[in-house]
Amino acid sequence: MNAVAVAVAIVGVGPSGVGVLERLGANAPELLAGRPLEVHLVDPYPAGPGRVWRHDQSPLLTLNTVARHVTMFTDETVACAGPIRTGPSLLEWSRVVDPTTLGPAEEAERAGLTESSFPTRRLQSHYLTWVYERAVAGLPAGTRVHHHRTTAVDLDEQDGRQRLLLADGRWLEVDVVVLAVGHQDVEPATPQRRLAAHADHHGLWFLPPGYAADTDLSPIRPGEPVIVRGLGLAFVDLMVLLTEGRGGSYQEDGAGGLRYRPSGREPVLYVGSRRGVPPPPKPVVTLVGPPPPTPRFFRPERILAEVSGTLDFFRDVWPAAAREIAWGHYHELFTGHPERVRGSLDEFLAGYAAADWDSPALAGLIRRSVPDRADRFDPDRLDRPLRGESFPDAAALQRRMRSYLHDDLVRATDPRHSPDLGTMLGVVSVFGQLPVLLESGRFSARSQALDVDGWWAGVFNRIAVGPPLRRIRELLALSEAGVVRFVGPDMWVRPVDGAFAAGSPSVPGTVTAAALVEARLPVGSAPRSRDLLVRNLYRRGRLHERTAVAGDFVHRSGLAVVDGRNGTVLDAEGRPQPGRFALGPFTTALSGGNFTRPGSNPVASRLTDAVARSALLAAVRSAR
Repeated sequence: MNAVAVAVAIVGVGPSGVGVLERLGANAPELLAGRPLEVHLVDPYPAGPGRVWRHDQSPLLTLNTVARHVTMFTDETVACAGPIRTGPSLLEWSRVVDPTTLGPAEEAERAGLTESSFPTRRLQSHYLTWVYERAVAGLPAGTRVHHHRTTAVDLDEQDGRQRLLLADGRWLEVDVVVLAVGHQDVEPATPQRRLAAHADHHGLWFLPPGYAADTDLSPIRPGEPVIVRGLGLAFVDLMVLLTEGRGGSYQEDGAGGLRYRPSGREPVLYVGSRRGVPPPPKPVVTLVGPPPPTPRFFRPERILAEVSGTLDFFRDVWPAAAREIAWGHYHELFTGHPERVRGSLDEFLAGYAAADWDSPALAGLIRRSVPDRADRFDPDRLDRPLRGESFPDAAALQRRMRSYLHDDLVRATDPRHSPDLGTMLGVVSVFGQLPVLLESGRFSARSQALDVDGWWAGVFNRIAVGPPLRRIRELLALSEAGVVRFVGPDMWVRPVDGAFAAGSPSVPGTVTAAALVEARLPVGSAPRSRDLLVRNLYRRGRLHERTAVAGDFVHRSGLAVVDGRNGTVLDAEGRPQPGRFALGPFTTALSGGNFTRPGSNPVASRLTDAVARSALLAAVRSAR
């Protein structure tokens, strides 16, 4: 008698979904014990690239990660229960891929790709397609794979099995469903609805949070002022599309800088944010000394053992996290630049480990060991580099910002500043260990919302997920050309009669414009998701938004609650939903992005393996 097939549906077949698919293949021989497998993939976009990394977008848009640091495969550093199946990084793939499978532009790019190249998203789409094909080939013999080029709109359960309704009216009956639907398009929140209503009433143009690559930017007219709120990666895409994407070009000025040559079709971008500065660029320098041994000081298990009751991030967690981050900085300073310190690393480490963080004893040790103040770890630079600064007028702010961007470029390229890379490795180390604390559920509601989801997430994204160096060079050139004008930190935006207005408490004056862009991605999904499947699950309490409540304090995260260990979906009562799993940026499961860095035991690889294993085990139980 033939065994009943185990059926798994993956909704969303971009990088997260394909990562789960690859792990299904790796774990199936152990967990299915020879039972046949059937996989349903649901996504209207190409399997592998999905929507965000699809080939059909501007060739000017690039990854924010160098080719050697992008992989979709596990390696010997990944601490997961499933078997390791190694595979090439994007760079390694580029050296072995059949060039006839690429278009002329991508083949020219592939041929010139180096370890420090930031590949285009178009080339990445080819890599992800190849990864998908390899993942399918790695499934057990006889596995049936169906790619449904449509969306899923609802999900229910009948007789212990999952029934997935597709937009074309078909029902899929499977044992488990994995939701990997990525960032959600959402209905505007109340502040955005007010801005949109103001725009409609006065004939203005307002762009809410979203992907610039998916947006029709043609209503932005040449030469008109545009207020842009946000200086992160979403802004970088917008900047590229509205300048070089409209025919502008750059040329080297002979002094190490760039000069922008306008096409005449650009608008004038007035940009600002809470910090008022963009994230620092990815460093070009490498460590001069050996990599810092991490984790060294940030031990979540120790924090959980030593602290009773609820956790407060800044009281209980930040001292150890800050020490870990600063350790990355000082380890590189002592090992890579011994001429700039006094004493040995071992002597420094003894005092560093013994003194309380932020104590006079530690401050004294650092002053004695690191004579130059500029060489000391500066926590303010992590978050608010313009803190306390004010400017007499807009022109002074522009001069300060150009100086700031120039300094950031120097820090990213001069080996003297390699301790900055040590700092970044410390931040990444803390990020990789933090899930242990998150999974404990012990953070207070306020600290979880404001400190972890707010402040810490912002610091991590700023330090570890910056743009390519080239983009900051371009931003500096656009500022010098007057195409980009900075508004300042703590930027405010409000509707005024017949326009939008923006300004900063750090500089006098107000900017007005008929166009406003929110240059950021939507936060979470929650009930405002435009994904019908997600909305329907929320409506029936089968997905639950993480909401922090403490007295009168209420914070809605916009994230679906899942078990951070294996992606199990939790309902509104906190109960596990058998046969349902979810991962990605619309969930509370911390992963750090779709792509992982080889040799770093990344959170994403560990989570993807755990999701795949749990899904297979649940599917076997359902299919009996």
